[in-house]
Amino acid sequence: MAALAGRFRGFLPVVVDVETAGFDPDRNALLEVAAIIIGGEVGQLRPIAAHHFHVQPFAGAVLDPAALAFTGIDPFQPLRGAISEEETLRGIFRPVRTAVKAAQCRRAILVGHNASFDLSFIKAAEKRTGVKNNPFHLFSTFDTVSLAGLAYGETVLAKAVMAAGLDWDHTQAHSALYDARQTAELFCRIVNRYDLNREYP
Repeated sequence: MAALAGRFRGFLPVVVDVETAGFDPDRNALLEVAAIIIGGEVGQLRPIAAHHFHVQPFAGAVLDPAALAFTGIDPFQPLRGAISEEETLRGIFRPVRTAVKAAQCRRAILVGHNASFDLSFIKAAEKRTGVKNNPFHLFSTFDTVSLAGLAYGETVLAKAVMAAGLDWDHTQAHSALYDARQTAELFCRIVNRYDLNREYP
């Protein structure tokens, strides 16, 4: 099997899921972030590490009641253990950079279900906080909506996960960590199935 560093032009896949207080990354709060680092050899990719944070709404953030009802998140629940956006980004970026180096890759590439949405909130938080050394490609992503549509004819995450033969627990959905883990399993299932049918140098 070939090393992961050569599979995606030197990019290391990292699955990211965010939960937010709306759809506008510049106005609505980032409330939860999970990142799942993918490792292994080509044809045997698997999730190898998870990082998860609850996030404090930034000053002046708009909290859409409909979005909060959808996710079930109470941003001001003290037991959330929420931290600032700056701490969150550092907590995500640092281990991802370490994993990129360990895998001999050049950069991370964000994998997500509707990946542009997740990346837009990460970039907006980065701009607000001034945190440097973002390990992710600035605009390229792998979107499991498209991959699952191709592989299974499904674009909804729950349906795609089940079509891939994986379990889905509706009671845990819309938790960033759960959704990221399921998206990571889905991504690996699709890519591994494809890679086992071809050879890489």
